[in-house]
Amino acid sequence: SKQASKQASKQASKQVILPKHGEPNWANKTIFTGDNLKIMRGLNCASVDLIYLDPPFNSKANYAAPIGSQAAGAEFKDTWTFTDLNEEWLELMKAKHPALIHIIKATILDSDRSYLIYMAARMIEMLRILKNSGSIYLHCDDRMSHYLKLIMDALFGRKNFKNEIIWKRTTGRSDAKRFGRVHDVVLYYTKGDEFTWNTQYAEHNPEYIKRSYNNSDHRGKWRKVDLMGPGLSGGESGQPWKGIDPNKAGRHWATPVKGNMNDYIRKNEIIKNWPNAYDGVHAKLDALDKAGLIYWPERGRGIPSLKYYLSASKGVAVNDIFSDIGKLEAQDPERTGYPTQKPIKLLQRIINASSNEGDVVLDPFCGCATTCVAAESLNRKWIGIDISDLAAELVVKRIRKELGLFGNTIHRTDNPQRTDLGRIPKYNNPENITKMYGEQSGNCNGCGRHFEKVNLTIDHIVAKSNGGTDHIGNLQLLCGRCNSTKGVRSMEYLMSIVNA
Repeated sequence: SKQASKQASKQASKQVILPKHGEPNWANKTIFTGDNLKIMRGLNCASVDLIYLDPPFNSKANYAAPIGSQAAGAEFKDTWTFTDLNEEWLELMKAKHPALIHIIKATILDSDRSYLIYMAARMIEMLRILKNSGSIYLHCDDRMSHYLKLIMDALFGRKNFKNEIIWKRTTGRSDAKRFGRVHDVVLYYTKGDEFTWNTQYAEHNPEYIKRSYNNSDHRGKWRKVDLMGPGLSGGESGQPWKGIDPNKAGRHWATPVKGNMNDYIRKNEIIKNWPNAYDGVHAKLDALDKAGLIYWPERGRGIPSLKYYLSASKGVAVNDIFSDIGKLEAQDPERTGYPTQKPIKLLQRIINASSNEGDVVLDPFCGCATTCVAAESLNRKWIGIDISDLAAELVVKRIRKELGLFGNTIHRTDNPQRTDLGRIPKYNNPENITKMYGEQSGNCNGCGRHFEKVNLTIDHIVAKSNGGTDHIGNLQLLCGRCNSTKGVRSMEYLMSIVNA
């Protein structure tokens, strides 16, 4: 019932206590309601291990969850209009991210330009809060993927681009006068060269198993694998074993001392203390043969092979085309009614690949909470952000329904405040004033008038009430009139007034 749902949400939420310096500025399981730009501005630098975002796609469509569904009341308009405010955003980005300006201005439609400015402003913050070992996955479609890739190239660096993942979400679709559009795009970048990566595996195709694993014994299905490696060897691995000389074939003996088959032998204790208890290649070959792990076509004369068991295989390494995870169907128990909901298996694959247990996962457009639920199921810490209060309720409902857990999820409606800036000197100290004066050439950062004509005062770019700090990076000099006009609002607001 609705009453029970509200009660559950209240019980899952806790009173928010602002952190002291040096403490995390969010809880392990937190859903924020509000503008994700303001909330991310309040998160500490390098505090997140993995970011997944499924933002609006600039689809020129409006979405709403149907009445009666879990997500009833959730709606968003994926339409964009270029305004004077967007133009001022471009001016604010110009100093630190000039490449972004060229990319954004290269778009053909004003709506595309507006959308990319919105996205770029938020990805600047994502870059800041992502750890150097972190990864980011941006879910989009073919409407804007090419533009978004350029934005990410400019911010994260082309060398840190890892994959353009194709998620084949459906198979049966016929579009008028064109090939059916059946996929989304997920752009995968890392922040640096050293990053978390765990190879993911999918099940083998049944036809492949039937064709390749066409032998069986008491241990199960197996296929033949070469016991020799390429190249000659002057050591023991190149010497004859049981009358067979590998050098005659230009090869040498190679035993499974690492990899899946090695793990299989050790895990099942097929050969005791494998491989460390056996010195030399021939001793290892004898142990494999004694354990029945070598296939002989004609003992003493044929070339032996290693029996590679199906149960030793982890499956096939997942490639950049995800065709084994389909979209959610209407009657799927996972379905909440949210119009753009993604399957939890998709998020679990991404989270497993690019994070470890205890890592922090952030979804700044968490919508129906799939990322939060997936992270919870995999023992990760997580942060979700959404403009709608409904996202917080869905987190609680889904974790309880799908995972059977009664977690201590925290719902926050405030903006967090950074705690990673160290000891910050008084914001109006002479050193700060001198530095800002030089950077602004003695001009107001709003209207541009010089100090000889107006008195300049110190202003917080992001108001302290919105998560801003006294750090020099959040300070500027404004004339009295601009300072008064801006108040606690954003610089974008001030610039739109100044240039009106």
